[in-house]
Amino acid sequence: MERDNQTWEGEFILLGLSSDWDTQVSLFVLLLAMYLVTVLGNFLIVLLIRLDGRLHTPMYFFLTNLSLVDVSYATSIVPQLLVHFLAEHKGIPFLSCAAQLFFSLALGGIEFVLLAVMAYDRYVAVCDPLRYSVIMHGGLCTRLAIASWVSGSINSLVHTAITFQLPMCTNKYIDHISCEILAVVRLACVDTSSNEVAIVVSSIVLLMTPFFLVLLSYIQIISTILKIRSTQGRRKAFHTCASHLTVVALCYGMAIFTYAQPHSSPSVLQEKLISLFYAILTPMLNPMIYSLRNKEVKGAWQKLLGQFSGIMSKLARR
Repeated sequence: MERDNQTWEGEFILLGLSSDWDTQVSLFVLLLAMYLVTVLGNFLIVLLIRLDGRLHTPMYFFLTNLSLVDVSYATSIVPQLLVHFLAEHKGIPFLSCAAQLFFSLALGGIEFVLLAVMAYDRYVAVCDPLRYSVIMHGGLCTRLAIASWVSGSINSLVHTAITFQLPMCTNKYIDHISCEILAVVRLACVDTSSNEVAIVVSSIVLLMTPFFLVLLSYIQIISTILKIRSTQGRRKAFHTCASHLTVVALCYGMAIFTYAQPHSSPSVLQEKLISLFYAILTPMLNPMIYSLRNKEVKGAWQKLLGQFSGIMSKLARR
């Protein structure tokens, strides 16, 4: 026990993406710009939904939650990464590492469950539109959102606890951009089979189960759309789901590839790039996807910009 306690003193060293200074400076500038776009884009989506009464529907309630998850997930990883790009010493204290693992894993799990909830919302909207407002009432939406946040947080808490109970001996170099669970587990100097089994089980519960629920929802949605006789009606029904389907493809694809089979996981460099993809690219793209591919959001943007232009014109005339 004493040896294990000594193991956890001090800090870990994150090896990051590159040791070349010029590369790190270039990555710092690029990722800082992307992070600012991510924060601004998700903040504007939340603000727009808040200000436009036409967007006070279950779909946009869940989209608000998704935007909050995205910006929180990016914030749990990217600021630390940016600091390390410019720092000679790339250490991260034990407690900070544990906190980073907890928040990133929790927010990732929350996002997967939320996407399944949003798929159910789209299923009801397309397959049972006359009863949509009755089924997707405010109480159910709130409970589904809370269930997403609680399930992801509990899963992460369990994994963080069992991961940081592993004896690391003298290992302190994490070959990753952050304290990612697979990278931390690799530091252990004992058999980690039970941890890997736990990762697979949680992948089934919080990754594969929501994925299959999304799949079933969209099988029903596509079946219903194909029964619509009007071409315009089919197009309208498809556009209702297009944004969500695009985000699902982005989020689930790489995660299944990474976590469902830890024994046959990709190379360390691939894992780093996949983590970077989730930390910055997906949260940055989600607001753009919902803005560019959704007529209601585009209409709300146009209305808001029109109001802003009107206010500015009045101020200019004064």
